[in-house]
Amino acid sequence: MKKWLPVLGVGVLVLAALALAGCGGAQATPCPTPAPTVCPECPQPTPCPQCPEPTPCPECPEAAVKVPFEDLWAASAHANAEAEAFRHWDEATPPEIPVACAQCHSTPGYLDFLGADGSAAGSVEKAVPVGTTVECIACHNEKTVALSSVVFPSGAEVKDLGPEARCMVCHQGRAAGASVTASIEKAGLKDMDTPSPDLGFTNIHYFAAAATLYGTQVKGGYEYEGKAYDAKFDHVPGFDTCVGCHNPHTLELRLEACAQCHTEVKSREDLAKIRMYGSRVDYDGDGDVKEGTASEVQGLREMLYQAIQAYAKDVAGKPIVYDAQAYPYFFVDTNGNGQVDEGEAKPDNKYNAWTGRLAKAAYNYQVSVKDPGAFAHGGKYIIQLLYDSIEDLNQALAQPVDLSKAHRIDAGHFAGSEEAFRHWDEQGVVPGACSKCHTAAGLPFFLKEGVTASQKPSAGLDCTACHNDLKAFTRYAVESATFPSGAQLDTGNPDSNLCIQCHQGRESTVSVNALTAGLDEDAKSEKLRFLNVHYFAAGATLFGTDAKGAYEYEGKTYVGRFGHVEPFSTCTQCHSVHRLKVEVEACGTCHQGVKEEADLAKIRMSKTDYDGDGDTAEGLAGEVETFREALYAALQAYAKNVAGTAIAYNAQAYPYFFTDTNGNGQADPEESNPQNAYKAWTPRLLKAAYNYQFATKDPGAFAHNGKYIIQVLYDSLESLGKKVSVDMAGMTRP
Repeated sequence: MKKWLPVLGVGVLVLAALALAGCGGAQATPCPTPAPTVCPECPQPTPCPQCPEPTPCPECPEAAVKVPFEDLWAASAHANAEAEAFRHWDEATPPEIPVACAQCHSTPGYLDFLGADGSAAGSVEKAVPVGTTVECIACHNEKTVALSSVVFPSGAEVKDLGPEARCMVCHQGRAAGASVTASIEKAGLKDMDTPSPDLGFTNIHYFAAAATLYGTQVKGGYEYEGKAYDAKFDHVPGFDTCVGCHNPHTLELRLEACAQCHTEVKSREDLAKIRMYGSRVDYDGDGDVKEGTASEVQGLREMLYQAIQAYAKDVAGKPIVYDAQAYPYFFVDTNGNGQVDEGEAKPDNKYNAWTGRLAKAAYNYQVSVKDPGAFAHGGKYIIQLLYDSIEDLNQALAQPVDLSKAHRIDAGHFAGSEEAFRHWDEQGVVPGACSKCHTAAGLPFFLKEGVTASQKPSAGLDCTACHNDLKAFTRYAVESATFPSGAQLDTGNPDSNLCIQCHQGRESTVSVNALTAGLDEDAKSEKLRFLNVHYFAAGATLFGTDAKGAYEYEGKTYVGRFGHVEPFSTCTQCHSVHRLKVEVEACGTCHQGVKEEADLAKIRMSKTDYDGDGDTAEGLAGEVETFREALYAALQAYAKNVAGTAIAYNAQAYPYFFTDTNGNGQADPEESNPQNAYKAWTPRLLKAAYNYQFATKDPGAFAHNGKYIIQVLYDSLESLGKKVSVDMAGMTRP
């Protein structure tokens, strides 16, 4: 049985103590180059005493040299000379730790990897005789002082690290998703569902906490094509590194520090019960959104194991079982009872009917098991790996595992795997123009400084994005919001003003007028480009003409803030602030028949048939949608007949409006790319297209301020109708 112990580092201590501690192990380790240091009992710099025995400080002979934290280290797993992690090779011939293992299972091997023994850094040059543990000198030497980056098995390098780099040298696993891909390619599989004798199980190894922590940045798990994954889990500052959460000498968690915010934590076991409001999604589909994230991970893991066993039996043709304590972990279930029985968990019964699909899923299963703290290190990344593995196996199962109630992605603010937060990963920085709303640190910085600045990409928003105190969980008090038009507006609720710092859009009537000023309304101009209001500008919709978020045509009047009944007139009164969902039950108290979110679109208060389709029973959302459809048709007619270039729209692809090269009226996949962005803009076309995007990118516009949206859509149709045929018969402007 193979077990693996990590290497944990600490801040730099005095080299005298470090050298002495390094000499205390079963095998002598060379001292580093003597350097001036300070004796604990006297202030004068003195040379590092030479190995092998500690000596009194030359300046104060009565004071014996004491190694800092030695007692804590001695009681840790790193110092346990009898552990399997250090004794596994005792019976080997010769009894030595091989090059492939010495880096993390011995002090000399770790020093060899760092180049602290004079060899080349980044590799272990020779096997190491058995007998050493992870001693002080492993983490405290000239090389680790300067260590600031770590290369993972995927080839990804994480830079600008602190003392946690020493931990991550070993806490990264020994395989990555790329390893699984390489093994499949090497086996030369014809398809993903045919067993191959040339394919085996890929093992990530033990305690790959850093791979979990950094998620898709280091790609420790097998990530399925076409899927997006969470990056580094951003815990609160001070508790987002190995040494921030673990005592680097005892290796124990700093539970007292955890309890400062997680007040329910009294013991190590309590950590598994932690569940924050930002993750109130039922990942495993069991109906419990209050259980700890650890339970959600366990629920999905059990579902994946069910899928693995069903697939192995029905597709690969050979039943499989798993034993976390026995290498190589997956075995043939010889009696087909679904359990590991005596005699099955042994190397000569290892599972041998691997398919590509099964190898991927089994690898991710092992990734989730071999980091027992995965729920805390990067729970959402692990959840995504498990969910995707089940989903992939389901494609080949006659009776798929039910994922209908399970969830992969969080509510929008916390959906760290999605484009809103992953868009800048390649650049490594989110520019100031975007950081306020697309990073966890951006909004607090803006509220404090009044300006934006570039920030590192984050895995969604976190508690500190809105809360200025993580003990009382109070929020930043915001008196008003300044909109792109320059209007400074107050909802009357500081919490809702906080929401509107981001949910206000990025353009307005003012910016559209500035761009089109002085141009002929129907003449194409190279000066024009599409102005994008951006996503979910609900605050601008709510305030109507007060914010001027949509394009308002000259000579027209528009409604102002939509005055819904109290207490349902602000963001936080209508939406759950963490799940972001509309509080549908509250809506149903007045709007009869509203029982779920889809029912909101059916709400209709006015009896006016705005869209002229003769249906006064459809919800206001239906009225808005008819206007949108009519406006899109008018945009296409104008673009073709006046601007001279056909246009098509794709709501999911930037910059949204594209040249319709084949003239089929749709933005085909090959057309929906920035190189094919629409460029034949006239001021009239641009204004109407801006309003079409405004109405599209606030999917709740019908509820936020339906009459305002209908007004701007009506006026856009009317404007285009001056140049092309637009049927507005029966339509009524609010």
